[in-house]
Amino acid sequence: MKLSSKGRYGLRAIVDLALHSQTEPVSIKSIAKRQDISERYLEQIIGKLKKAGIVESIRGAGGGYHLSKPASDISVGDILRCLEGDLAVVNCPEVNETKCDSSHLCVTKYVWQKVNLGIQNTIDHIFLSELVEQGQQLLDNQS
Repeated sequence: MKLSSKGRYGLRAIVDLALHSQTEPVSIKSIAKRQDISERYLEQIIGKLKKAGIVESIRGAGGGYHLSKPASDISVGDILRCLEGDLAVVNCPEVNETKCDSSHLCVTKYVWQKVNLGIQNTIDHIFLSELVEQGQQLLDNQS
């Protein structure tokens, strides 16, 4: 499995958003500048995250974006599935819960099931709050 730039940049952007939106909404422009991501591309990413209910927008002069729920309730899996879609390492019908004509003879499906399960378990048990904590430590060390 290889994540696209949308997944990689989106994860960086939402960690930045979570770090900087604790007291006030954050603009796309400020995230784009800090993370060196194109504003246009970031607008697309934030749009997907908003549609999924992960971030909310606030209109007006002091507007911007903030998380729609606590960072401890948002997993890396939630973010990556929103931005990337299916995260399966192979497109095996048996793994994706549809039957395959060869499934009764296929032993490799067990490999793909275990790999996919391992990835899902890992990303579903890393929460945005952990990344925010690590990000804050990095910022503190720079000061």
